[in-house]
Amino acid sequence: MSRIALVTLVVDGYDEAIRFYTEALGFRLVEDASRPDGSRWVVVAPPGVDGSGTGLLLARAKGEEQGARVGDQTGGRVGFFLHTDDFARDHARMLAAGVTFLEEPRHEPYGSVAVFQDLYGNRWDLLQPAA
Repeated sequence: MSRIALVTLVVDGYDEAIRFYTEALGFRLVEDASRPDGSRWVVVAPPGVDGSGTGLLLARAKGEEQGARVGDQTGGRVGFFLHTDDFARDHARMLAAGVTFLEEPRHEPYGSVAVFQDLYGNRWDLLQPAA
């Protein structure tokens, strides 16, 4: 069996990214380890994701080229999809935590959805799939 374990998200700084993902989105900090080169191995994951689910590796941008990608890793498209089992609850919690939604919630045949952006401007779908 194969699976995607981590997806790298290039960030400006570790601590601000950890704060956003854990406090505003409710993710849990899975790992934060210093590396010999001065970088850190930082992994966050949504609540309920165990060791077999996909997490985010928060990687601090190195150099101008990587720095230019922060916040626009998918060319302005929605690049990340956060599934929930209670859209209204999570939408309200995220709004209260200061998360910026780019649209009002909508109900599509595939579920309830609204696009939001992370602290850098990357676009995400908050999505409760249809039953």
